[in-house]
Amino acid sequence: MGISRREALLTGGALFAFSGCVGRSNDSQGLADSHIEVFEPELADFIDPNARFEELGAGYTWAEGPTWDRAREALYFTDVPANKAYRWTASDGVDVFLDPSGAPVIEPGFREAGANGLWYAGDDKVIICNHGTRSLQQLNIGTGKRTTLIDQFDGKAFNSPNDLVLGSNGSIFFTDPPYGLEGLDRSPLKQQAANGVYLLRPDGGVRQLLSDMTYPNGIALSPDETRLYISQSDPDAAYIREITLGGDSEILADRVLFDAKPYQKDGALGLPDGLVVSSRGAIFATGPGGVFVLAPDGKPLGRINTGRATANCAFGEDGSVLFMTAHDRLLKIETRSRGPQWA
Repeated sequence: MGISRREALLTGGALFAFSGCVGRSNDSQGLADSHIEVFEPELADFIDPNARFEELGAGYTWAEGPTWDRAREALYFTDVPANKAYRWTASDGVDVFLDPSGAPVIEPGFREAGANGLWYAGDDKVIICNHGTRSLQQLNIGTGKRTTLIDQFDGKAFNSPNDLVLGSNGSIFFTDPPYGLEGLDRSPLKQQAANGVYLLRPDGGVRQLLSDMTYPNGIALSPDETRLYISQSDPDAAYIREITLGGDSEILADRVLFDAKPYQKDGALGLPDGLVVSSRGAIFATGPGGVFVLAPDGKPLGRINTGRATANCAFGEDGSVLFMTAHDRLLKIETRSRGPQWA
């Protein structure tokens, strides 16, 4: 791939238009292009087609990695190129959470040294995908202390850990594309032959689950944790993959759940990136044009069209609010769904 993922996400023209019901637009706060497209009537089970968008923050280079802190009622998210992370609360709005979010010193050869994916793990802990240190770190929110959980596989440094999901038993599934490195796959700093998908067990053992994806990115688990979803941000092979997990996380089945290629029309902005799964198994997945709402079997029900390339999303507040990091903005919208943690 000759261009970076962010460049691919930000290029394109008009959005692909679908027949059917379209929710009302938001004309204030610069959200005139934001609306909900209905592909199937079942969409209304998961979100009101007339739900309103709210802009919470703007001016970021590339907003990413949202996660909700239930103890503090706060959302944390990153601006990867700016090497900062932010915190949003209903009372105070947006303020700086981490500066720097990734590597304190940007070494030669890195194109994005900031943090990317975040995961609030309870007990004052946030797990960080740190591009600049090529590691997973655990941050103690109260003390600010960071602990490296893992930074290599098979004796070689990771590329740039990108996104993660935490299982109920403490296992961490994460992706490792080369987006933090100048030149991506051509970087002389790249040590891993594959852009892999990994499992870090609570005892510190690590396993490479997948090694055959070009640019694995977002990652999520089904509510029963038997299926793992991984998005691929490759304009030539843009899809969401589903693998069925057995005991000890062996792969029992493997398929493409959602092919985003048909939606890459008329310059629809974005590629498959971050995703989150509701307690009923519906998947809210970023892709061309915004955030797709997929039935548990992968059937596309509709699209939350943000009007811009959208990197990631997360449930928060009472569990029904979807927060979206959409290029330079932080948005939220009410849904008729809940994150599994609130079920």
